[in-house]
Amino acid sequence: MSPAAAGSCNGARIRAMFENLTDRLSAAARTLSGKGRITESNVKDTLRQVRLALLEADVALPVVKSFIDRIRAQAVGEAVSKSLAPGQVLVKIIHSELVTLLGNTHTPIDLKVQPPAVILLAGLQGAGKTTTAAKLAKRLIDKEKKRVMLVSVDVYRPAAILQLQTLAGEVGALHCPSSVDDKPVEIVARALHDARRSHADVLIIDTAGRLHVDDDMMREVEAVHAQSGANETLFVVDSMAGQDAVNAATAFDGSLPLTGIILTKADGDAKGGVALSVREITGKPIRFLGVGEKVDALEAFHPERMASRILGMGDVLSLVEEIEDKVSKEKTEKLAKKLRKGHGFDLSDLKDQLEQMMNMGGMAAMLEKLPIPGNVNAAALKNGANEQQLKRQVAIINSMTPAERQFPKTINGSRKKRIATGAGLQIQDVNRLLKQFTQMEKMMRKMSRGGMKKMMRGMSAGGMPPGMR
Repeated sequence: MSPAAAGSCNGARIRAMFENLTDRLSAAARTLSGKGRITESNVKDTLRQVRLALLEADVALPVVKSFIDRIRAQAVGEAVSKSLAPGQVLVKIIHSELVTLLGNTHTPIDLKVQPPAVILLAGLQGAGKTTTAAKLAKRLIDKEKKRVMLVSVDVYRPAAILQLQTLAGEVGALHCPSSVDDKPVEIVARALHDARRSHADVLIIDTAGRLHVDDDMMREVEAVHAQSGANETLFVVDSMAGQDAVNAATAFDGSLPLTGIILTKADGDAKGGVALSVREITGKPIRFLGVGEKVDALEAFHPERMASRILGMGDVLSLVEEIEDKVSKEKTEKLAKKLRKGHGFDLSDLKDQLEQMMNMGGMAAMLEKLPIPGNVNAAALKNGANEQQLKRQVAIINSMTPAERQFPKTINGSRKKRIATGAGLQIQDVNRLLKQFTQMEKMMRKMSRGGMKKMMRGMSAGGMPPGMR
């Protein structure tokens, strides 16, 4: 699979996880922000909507109760009642309490120790510890430029040991071998020795799990932790596990000095309640979210940004960071230079733009990070900009010859038929792409002649780029 396609697989991001909660809380916030003044009646109605939204999202009942109580205590305060825009103040209070509930600030992994820094991953079987170990290794290798070693002490599942070895090779990490005949504590001692000898900066330990918390598992993981001297002990939990995840987190927190939490499968059908519950009940920060099956599908967790996204306020900071991380500066500069020289924008350039958009999860994933006004149908925007549409457009361009990409006007009826057949699509799809290309070409021509101001005027007149229409 291409990097662009892999990126698009991550496009769901957190959208699916918090979708219903976002819709409910956004509706409650919009209702209240339109009020001229705050009364006991509309505060009560809004808090009822918030409470129902949280309960439907599987947030633990004690967490919901304390959250609502904190909001109510501030809502009836003097600052709100005397505000010129009390509805907006109350929305701000809800946002602030969500940030607090999610942990206030992002807590990065602590690597400021004598190498190797040891990260131990614990959790139930099926939570995704093995793939998370590889994702975390890749993140540390790519973003922190660290030399990372992986080791599995799951001596009960030979497949898990083999899987981690394969993933280590895929992400470019070192691997310490282990087998079902070894004792977990002895594996850790050997891994520490190998990590020092190999000058590894970080050693990540993938521990064994069980379907349920039991005494044998806890004793083993406690012994492994003691042997490892781990400076980071992260609890890996399935976002879709519901209340069971909260119970497991409580049990592990009682046996291990947990330093943080990693939520996996956040791109699935999870309702978001685990994220809100586990942080509040354990008091441990959420460090990362697993948002797909690929080894790069691990996002840092930022409470303030997440609270904004839950309330439908967007997350522009994450969008900017993602653009900086995933958009090719070389290709962008090459296109800008080409336009400045007066050379036309062609279909090869369009393909580059589409693939970079796919690498960011598609236009729908970008839209979710933008604050969309309440009177705009966000769902319709996202549905009209889905990743399948981008894939079809790229497939059409791939079916063209280099000459056709450079000179689109040469594409006549017979050529359209051949291109459509090659892409497995209809002639209408080819016509639609060519029409969108023409619109984008005009926009690029305006940019080369008069810069950004003309482009913005063109967009306001309806000349939206492909995928935004």
